[in-house]
Amino acid sequence: MKTQDIDLESPPKIEGLRFRKFKGETDFPAMLTIIEDAALEDQEDLIFTLADLEHDYEHLINCDPYQDMIFAEIHNAPVAYSRVEWQQKENPLQRVYRHFVNILPKWRMQGIEIALINWSESRLKEIAIEHPVEIPKFYLITCNEKKTWFIEIITAMDYAPERYIIEMFRSLEDIPIAHLPQGVEVRPVIKEHERKIWEASCEAFRDHWSFAIQGDEQFQEYASSKYFQPELWQVAWNDDEIVGSVLNYLDHDYNAKNNRLCGRTEDISTQRKWRKQGIATALIIRSMQMFKALGMKEVALSVDTDSPTGAQKLYQNLGYKKEKTFIEYRKPLQPSLKTEKKDA
Repeated sequence: MKTQDIDLESPPKIEGLRFRKFKGETDFPAMLTIIEDAALEDQEDLIFTLADLEHDYEHLINCDPYQDMIFAEIHNAPVAYSRVEWQQKENPLQRVYRHFVNILPKWRMQGIEIALINWSESRLKEIAIEHPVEIPKFYLITCNEKKTWFIEIITAMDYAPERYIIEMFRSLEDIPIAHLPQGVEVRPVIKEHERKIWEASCEAFRDHWSFAIQGDEQFQEYASSKYFQPELWQVAWNDDEIVGSVLNYLDHDYNAKNNRLCGRTEDISTQRKWRKQGIATALIIRSMQMFKALGMKEVALSVDTDSPTGAQKLYQNLGYKKEKTFIEYRKPLQPSLKTEKKDA
């Protein structure tokens, strides 16, 4: 066995099939091809670039790609890969162990996905052994609802739908009018406030189901990404207190590839004591007006359908309409017990 090979029990009987570890950035072009071919087959408008992969893998958190990735090759050509990572969520307190499968369409449903999922679950069990036993643990896979072939595989492996995240879009025609409460104003973002605004946004999301602990690593990953565009943020203040924000951005790669003029109104948040006063509505409308002035034709966002703040209804009332749904599937993870060393 070569040093980079991974030996699996009962692999699919496919001529030339082997499994191996991550080699480094030389794998990025093949990974990008797999992502793009899969997205085309699944009619997804997902856009990745080599620069995106380089950034993401430079800033991985709770993941060592050299230990936490597996590649499937046919005659030495990559056809699929998976990666695992974990997060600690706060509401409720639990740890989730994420993994995914990216695979070329021509090799689907031939057993490779099952082999990759089994390896990922095994690797995540190894990781979970080192984590506190009293915290509930779950495997987690996110999947577009249109990928019925993959949903068939994971449901047969005892994954069950847990949460629904929808993508919503709205034309920038007929933008309504809304006003902020007395004493609340929007100010331009200055560099000294960027971290404070991000932390306030994180705090506002702390009671959401999907919230994971955020720290310096997470901020540095975000602040170095193409989605970090504080000049587009809409932030409401009351004196020195941040009361709400919309962390807007433009995904130029997405717009160019899909021939759209779309602004993203994301990370919409209001601090708890300021909710139900129209702050989010006013900030979203200001965001719409800004994007229209920039030449955009539509705006988009993603939302948890079970958001505790009733966000989906708010967005529907503002004219956003569902375009696609992503489903988070999970199943309980039962880590193996540590094996204690005994003296001979």
